[in-house]
Amino acid sequence: MRTFDLSPLFRASVGFDNLARVFDAATRPDDSHFSYPPYNIAKAGEDAYRITFAVAGFGENDLDVLVENNTLTVRGKTAPDADKTAYLYRGIAGRSFERKFELANHIQVDGARIENGLLHIDLKRVVPEALKPRKIAISAEPAQGALNLAKAA
Repeated sequence: MRTFDLSPLFRASVGFDNLARVFDAATRPDDSHFSYPPYNIAKAGEDAYRITFAVAGFGENDLDVLVENNTLTVRGKTAPDADKTAYLYRGIAGRSFERKFELANHIQVDGARIENGLLHIDLKRVVPEALKPRKIAISAEPAQGALNLAKAA
């Protein structure tokens, strides 16, 4: 059984309509998609994350990092061998790839850099001030213009 019915979740929630698409992508059995290039996802701080790809043989001009509609896409495109070398064994994979990650709300790409064959993509959670928790002061006096229920009774 590979079909999941998520409709009971939608009755009690608002704004999670893309959950079915994310869930479907996570359960898709495409092993070749998940094996190349190898990567790590690390928590770099309370609100910081880092995705690191092993991209040996790729230069910064061969890689693209794109964010669109909360989807991070990393593409690597290799140029054909110009020197036409005849390899006896080729263990360094040099094939093109595309990896996509669904980003949670308020996750932004902070930057990307390539260093020693590793592509580091830094992410951070930036929650707007309007959405951060705030403490409401409790006053013993009624607010001006508020109904005084004690007088009405």
